[in-house]
Amino acid sequence: MKPHELLPAAGSNRPSRRVGRGIGGKGGKTAGRGTKGQKARGNVPANFEGGQMPLHMRIPKLKGFNNPFRVEYQAVNLNVLDGTGLDSITPADLHARGLIHKGALVKVLAGGEISRAVTVRAHGFSTAAEEAIVAAGGTVEVLPLPWGDRRPPAKGNQFTNR
Repeated sequence: MKPHELLPAAGSNRPSRRVGRGIGGKGGKTAGRGTKGQKARGNVPANFEGGQMPLHMRIPKLKGFNNPFRVEYQAVNLNVLDGTGLDSITPADLHARGLIHKGALVKVLAGGEISRAVTVRAHGFSTAAEEAIVAAGGTVEVLPLPWGDRRPPAKGNQFTNR
């Protein structure tokens, strides 16, 4: 047993002292608040710092984190590749057909099915998509990222681009 675990015996708690009820008992006059000052007169919030900007208002309140080095891919499903009718598919071909934005990094996902052998060149492939293309008799070629083996360029100031 430790000192902070000690409790009074059951039923032996005394009633709390009623302060500010005159000089007849302890706690008359200033009622334990000392003399004068803001704390003696009114209710002061626990976080009040005497007019200084409180801590809860000084700290930043940004919710979450925007990674400026995030690599964003544009997803293309297998059924879209099958619908192009091409035997060799590159990001330039997809852009020419209006399926992706210009200069976007392309990642092939396994949505839908592919029924014929195609050669697909893209920046990324899901495992299931790669297996489906190879199972259909096609080939997969991973294109290098435009910035090489370094990290991608920052997308600007994370506090202003929201």
